[in-house]
Amino acid sequence: MVTKVFGKSFLEIKNCQLKNCFFACAYSMCINLVSRMFNPRNSENDFFHKLDFNFDSSSLKPGDVLISEPFLPDPNFSRSVVLITEFDKKEGAFGFIINKPSEFELCDVSDSFQHSGYTFHSGGPVNTETLFFLINNEFLIRDTSKVKENLCWSGDFEAVTSLIEMGKIGPKDVKFFGGYSGWGVGQLENEIKEKSWIIGKLSAEDIISGNHEILWKKSLEHLGNKFSIMSNFPENPNMN
Repeated sequence: MVTKVFGKSFLEIKNCQLKNCFFACAYSMCINLVSRMFNPRNSENDFFHKLDFNFDSSSLKPGDVLISEPFLPDPNFSRSVVLITEFDKKEGAFGFIINKPSEFELCDVSDSFQHSGYTFHSGGPVNTETLFFLINNEFLIRDTSKVKENLCWSGDFEAVTSLIEMGKIGPKDVKFFGGYSGWGVGQLENEIKEKSWIIGKLSAEDIISGNHEILWKKSLEHLGNKFSIMSNFPENPNMN
């Protein structure tokens, strides 16, 4: 169950703690936004839907990844891999796109962060001014939420900056995001049923420091032959 979210605006760089009402407002915004994005039964991907596969959304849990179907046209989610960090049938779902780095490093968007080598990623289209991060050690920062073994998420910017300054973690240990991806109650389950998303798994190492250019393809290949073939589909099925 989602109980709290920690976030820090990288525009203001000040302490803040987001309450449950933040989720309620964000999910409401997402319902209309994402419902316009996803149209899996359009003409350009008819042949994709002839492939016989189904995923049971009841098995979805934090730590799983959502792999976008090959022809999803929205630029926010096209060929995306989304890590689910929170999921509850009565609350909705929350996660971060893990393979969409921006052209900036965190030091480019935050005056108070002076360390190079930390890529700034787009976590999703909701609350893009709020900073979150994934880290591969749940014991280093007090206010974290565990996602899976060796992986947790938080928004305690001062704590993670302190660890970087002390040399306890480096770019391969932490991943920074602006914004997140969210779904209202029942929304993600419907999108999985419509085959907008494929449920997969990745290691904590791949999630934090995997090559973003091949992560979508690699995520599909982990699922076997049928999905390996799918990973080679062109983004535009009209292309030879």
